[in-house]
Amino acid sequence: QVQLVESGGGLVQAGGSLRLSCAASGRPISDYHMAWFRQAPGRERELVAVITSHGFITYRQDSVKGRFTISRDNAKNMGYLDMNNLKPEDAAAYYCAAKLETQLKYPYWGQGTQVTVSS
Repeated sequence: QVQLVESGGGLVQAGGSLRLSCAASGRPISDYHMAWFRQAPGRERELVAVITSHGFITYRQDSVKGRFTISRDNAKNMGYLDMNNLKPEDAAAYYCAAKLETQLKYPYWGQGTQVTVSS
């Protein structure tokens, strides 16, 4: 079983950048696909981006294309979400999640990190 801990959230002005990190422990993260989700108050949780265990990006939400980049470093057991040109509508709690290739849903989640974007 893998444990996930996010970090890197904070307050940033519109147009600014943040890097979110996801530290994995318990098992090698190389065994897992990783994803970033976000949830804003009063809204449903939404999938932002997905990267496979081998580093292929298989999904990016249309609203973040060209601005957000998902990546991973299996040697460091880390996942990342680089967010550029942030907009107020990007403000949300961001969650890192992981699953094995054979799993349909993401059973492993971090506690989340808050991103606030001021206009």
